Amino acid sequence: MIKMIGFDGDDTLWHSEGYYQAASAAFADIVGRYVDLGDRGVHDDMLATERRNLALFGYGAKGMTLSMVETAIAVTDGRISAKDIHRLVEIGKGVLRHPVELLPGIRAAVEVVGREFPLVLITKGDLFHQEQKVEQSGLSDLFRRIEIVSEKHERTYRRLFEEFAIAPEQFLMVGNSLRSDIEPVVRLGGWGVHVPYHVTWSHELDHGLEPGHAHVATVEAPEHIPQAVAALAGTAAAGA
Repeated sequence: MIKMIGFDGDDTLWHSEGYYQAASAAFADIVGRYVDLGDRGVHDDMLATERRNLALFGYGAKGMTLSMVETAIAVTDGRISAKDIHRLVEIGKGVLRHPVELLPGIRAAVEVVGREFPLVLITKGDLFHQEQKVEQSGLSDLFRRIEIVSEKHERTYRRLFEEFAIAPEQFLMVGNSLRSDIEPVVRLGGWGVHVPYHVTWSHELDHGLEPGHAHVATVEAPEHIPQAVAALAGTAAAGA
């Protein structure tokens, strides 16, 4: 029997990745003044730098900004100007200042699910930025608990299950990332509703979850979340 539902934040409740994609395009425009983007895998270099830096900077706009600066210096062999470095910093600040825009229909969907189950918001990233987004979203009143974590892996979810005093099979996670939101929960025995977002950061595309897993439902829009949750809850109850 499912006893608690978790929701991701970025690109599940509100738009996020689009702002990072725009920042990436602006970064390429600046670096393209120094190197031939056709001859250099600048975006691959940037992704590799971000991955190396995750353990130091974590997720979010601040880590992305530092990685942009580091990558720009590296690919231009130090020729990038201080003025353009400043432009990169301003791009990062712009991501931090972006407005919080809810996905269409998401509040109604969360409200419907919340009538049947206690809800928890589990989002990863920079603490200050995520706190601001949660506050600006106007959704915090729908959740009994809000968890902002540095990473979403099995160890993180195990800790949360212990704190919530529930077994993994009693938990269902709703999110846009198979890698971060769905796979770790399912590997522990829990359940997942995958809500794909129209753009996804390359790092989040890597996962080992097999297609058609019995504990996972995929929906195309937020309004279908309640039905998917109810169906998986019924399956979980039947197997209890």
